[in-house]
Amino acid sequence: MAIEISGKLSQILPIQSGSGRTGTDWKKQEFIIETEDQFPKKVCMNLWGDKVEELKNFTIGQTIKASVNIESREFNGRWYTDIRAWKLENLSQETANKTAPVTSSNNPVNPEYFNSLVSENEGDDLPF
Repeated sequence: MAIEISGKLSQILPIQSGSGRTGTDWKKQEFIIETEDQFPKKVCMNLWGDKVEELKNFTIGQTIKASVNIESREFNGRWYTDIRAWKLENLSQETANKTAPVTSSNNPVNPEYFNSLVSENEGDDLPF
């Protein structure tokens, strides 16, 4: 399952590392994104292996989009959910370029148009 979550990068946690049962080394880094919804949520995600290096390209406060896989697994009767990011994108610069200021020329509602409709229909006997 691939999902995209976007929001402000609010925290970068320290890198964790170790060795697996087979003796292979691993590293992981967790980070927190705060969504920009009406009721913001904080979501903790992680990066594994070489993907940890990608997080160095981002700073706290930037708006980013993370493509993630969500997986749950059971261990000793308890369930654990992992949100693993596999792609990070910087939205801070893209958002600034896409938003245009709202001006009166962009506004499709023209009060003079509505006034002309009302004056044309004043003689009608229709109840609506």
